[in-house]
Amino acid sequence: MSTINPISFNPASTALVLIDLQHSNVARELAPHSAQQVVAHSVQLAEAMRQRGGTVVYVRVLIDELLHLPADVALSRPASAPPLPDNATELVPQAGYQDGDIVIAKRQWGAFQGTDLEQQLRRRGITTLIFTGIATNFGIESTARAATDLGYAVIFAEDAMSSLRADLHEFSIKNIFPFMGKVRSTADLVSSLAADPA
Repeated sequence: MSTINPISFNPASTALVLIDLQHSNVARELAPHSAQQVVAHSVQLAEAMRQRGGTVVYVRVLIDELLHLPADVALSRPASAPPLPDNATELVPQAGYQDGDIVIAKRQWGAFQGTDLEQQLRRRGITTLIFTGIATNFGIESTARAATDLGYAVIFAEDAMSSLRADLHEFSIKNIFPFMGKVRSTADLVSSLAADPA
C-alpha cells in the first residue's frame, strides 16, 4: 500500500502486538495475504523493533476456552471436524518468539479483556501499539478498538495481517482502521525504525 504521509514513532514507547500467529490460524487459507506472508512480515517487524529497543508482544488464543455466545453465524468448529492437533494454540516456530518477548493468552477475540496485557504495557511506558497477525477483522480489530478506548495510539501493518476473505480484510483496512490510527506497509514501518534514533 502506498504511504501518503511518512510515519514516525518512538520505539522505546512502542509495542509490536502480533495476534494469534499459532498453528490453528497459520494453517488456514487466508486472503488477501497468505499466512506465510503475514508471518514473514510480522517477523521482519519484530526483528526491527527489538533492534531499536521496542517491545514485542505475542498473543495467542486458547481455543478450547474460547468464549462462544449466541450468534447468527457461528465461528466455532463443526462437531464433524477432526480434533485440533495438540499444538493448535501454540505459536508457530517461524513466528520468531525470543526470550524477553511477552506472551499473552486470551479467551476471546480481543487481547485486553481478562488478561494482563494492559498492565504489561503500562509498566513499560508503552503509548503506541503496532498490530499484525490473524485475523484482521477479528482479533486485530477487537484488540485495536480496546486499545483506542484505553488511549493508545495505534498503527496497522496492512501487509502483515490477513483474514478469512479478502473483502473482510479490505473493509477494516479502508473503512475502520484509518479512523482509529495509521495504516502503513511493513516496509514503511521498517524504514521508519531504521531512520529514527534509538
